[in-house]
Amino acid sequence: MKTEHPIRWLCEALEVSASGYYDWFNRQARPGPRAQENTRLLQQTVQIHQDSRQTYCSPRIQVALSQAGHANGRHRISRLMRQQGLRGRAKVRFRVCTTDSNHDQPIALNRLPLLPPPSAPNQIWLGDISYVTTDEGWLYLAGILDLYSRHLTGWAMSENIDTELILAARGMALTQRQPPAGLVFHSDRGVQYASHDYRQAPTERARHASMSRKGNCYDNAAMESF
Repeated sequence: MKTEHPIRWLCEALEVSASGYYDWFNRQARPGPRAQENTRLLQQTVQIHQDSRQTYCSPRIQVALSQAGHANGRHRISRLMRQQGLRGRAKVRFRVCTTDSNHDQPIALNRLPLLPPPSAPNQIWLGDISYVTTDEGWLYLAGILDLYSRHLTGWAMSENIDTELILAARGMALTQRQPPAGLVFHSDRGVQYASHDYRQAPTERARHASMSRKGNCYDNAAMESF
């Protein structure tokens, strides 16, 4: 409308003073201290958000700003992020899979329900594979537990989850315990325990293999708990 009519006429028609209108117009043309601070804060927020690969939301951005010497309220940061369309992206938790039961190798009978509780060590051993985090990445851990004493009789660690890993753990357990023939060794259905190389190892021929039911961790509960 101001391109069609003089400002003075428009101010009179709307019952506002011309000086008040020009004061408002100048404030819009020159952002005040609050608006200028919001602009600087938004630039810092965008930079931190990008540096975090778009994973940081307002609480973590507030911490990063505070560590850089810029104290700001989380709600203010959150409001600016919404205005800019920024949001933190949740990281997907990485989960290591240690049991691959989708294979065509032979599956042993689940002997544990058929046996009485062990009355002495070296009658029933349990095996499983887990993993631990280190500064250099994941390490897989194979352990063997004596069901009677609940002591770890053998273990091995490796960057690879393969048959050699569980054979190394079994080798330690056999060396330390020297169990008699007839020992029952129970594990899950993982391909490592069902593999041809593991079943044909000389130390396995005098043992009785036992495996949990498919997808049933309770069949090996003592080892899972350990």
